[in-house]
Amino acid sequence: MGDQWTGLLYGLVWNRAAPADVLLRLLGHEDERVRQAVAQRAVLPQEVIEAVLVHPDRRVRAAFAENAHADPDQRARLVDDPAPAVHLALAIGPMTYRQRVAPLPDWAYERLLNHPRALVRQELVAWGGTAAHVLAGLADHEEPLFRKAACRAWDVLADEARERLLHDEEPDVRQTAALQVCHEDEERTTWLAGRLGDGWQVAEVLARGRLTRELAERVVAEGEWLAAIAGNPSLPSDLVARLAVDPDPRVRLQVSARPELSESQRAAIDYTVGAEDRLSTLGWVWERREDTAFLRRCARSPHAWLRRSAAVCPGLPADAVQLLARDEDFAVRLLLAEFHPEPPPELLLDLYLNGTHRAVGMLVTRPGFPAAGLAARLGDSPDPRGRRLALRDPGLEPELLDRLSRDPETRADAGRDPRLPVARIRALLAGPDRAAAAAAAANPALPAGDMRRLLDRAGVPEIPVNDRTIDC
Repeated sequence: MGDQWTGLLYGLVWNRAAPADVLLRLLGHEDERVRQAVAQRAVLPQEVIEAVLVHPDRRVRAAFAENAHADPDQRARLVDDPAPAVHLALAIGPMTYRQRVAPLPDWAYERLLNHPRALVRQELVAWGGTAAHVLAGLADHEEPLFRKAACRAWDVLADEARERLLHDEEPDVRQTAALQVCHEDEERTTWLAGRLGDGWQVAEVLARGRLTRELAERVVAEGEWLAAIAGNPSLPSDLVARLAVDPDPRVRLQVSARPELSESQRAAIDYTVGAEDRLSTLGWVWERREDTAFLRRCARSPHAWLRRSAAVCPGLPADAVQLLARDEDFAVRLLLAEFHPEPPPELLLDLYLNGTHRAVGMLVTRPGFPAAGLAARLGDSPDPRGRRLALRDPGLEPELLDRLSRDPETRADAGRDPRLPVARIRALLAGPDRAAAAAAAANPALPAGDMRRLLDRAGVPEIPVNDRTIDC
């Protein structure tokens, strides 16, 4: 099977209008990637789900186990799969980016927690997707790894369970539990700092753990973790003043973003926020993410770190949103566009067309990204990104759509547009541009008969999946 046909078949896989019989034939294709792609579709007819669950290739079944869009009750049926590799995929679950995945039913977690293979049990609790109430039930598990996992559900643990974990016989479990409370416990902060030594987690402890005077003085004197401790809320004021003039610009920046400082005190510190500096959201700002008056002050701060932190907060009031949408700091505008529930449409459009950061390409998926009127504004744009956006316009004229379907820079995007006449979709399918042909195969306006004929020409047979032997 050549690359030309593979691209067309991938197009059919992602065609939301593909009927069950087409998807079933694709499940029998010789290319394992095509088969697995079917199992990863966002929407699958029940008939196809049934075929996936008994597919002879365990990699197809594992792909469905990792499908973030699949109904968790359907995914849970794979607990009865004959292949441990599928159980492992189910235990690890979908790996998503900024997307919540519905948990498996409790009975499925129970089965996986009692799986005969240790690796399946361990992976289930090692990854972040397992439901918190399930992890909380592991607080008294005989294996330390499971008790450590229970600490991730600290907010739902009973007080008695927390105490047992804080005094667990295993140092690693005590350490994990102590990390949950060190922000209010000087003794455990000191213990953690000594236990972690030069490990990467010591920076987290020194940044947010409650410090004794002795520990704070020792860390400042040693000078190794100054950037971590400089923002600690419990750092004594005289040590804060000393670090405010530290030779290291990273240390001075951390001090400049402390919550107790006034704007004039911040301005007195020699700090710089670089355009490319990756700064995490300030915890003390995020804690007040619904406080509109406070967020309004942060949005007006001369300090870019405060403005960046306010930009991601859902409680940011409308006037502050408009202010940050015009901010001189690109990161402020991008964070606002990425995270605010209602980012200004013109901000989204401007960043998409003019931003150079890799994240701007995803802004078209944000709520409020403009559509109406884009054809008139951008249909003749010299920038192909602008011409592609014209396809989002619900009022796009057929003549412009046809022209965009012939433009080498926009042909593939236009090929997916369901408003494209069937004759033009067929022309793209048969044309030399492979990307455009694959896009046309994904067009939901493509008649089902055309899809079947495409499979015939590609030599994809109708294979009764249920007649095959399941691969364990």
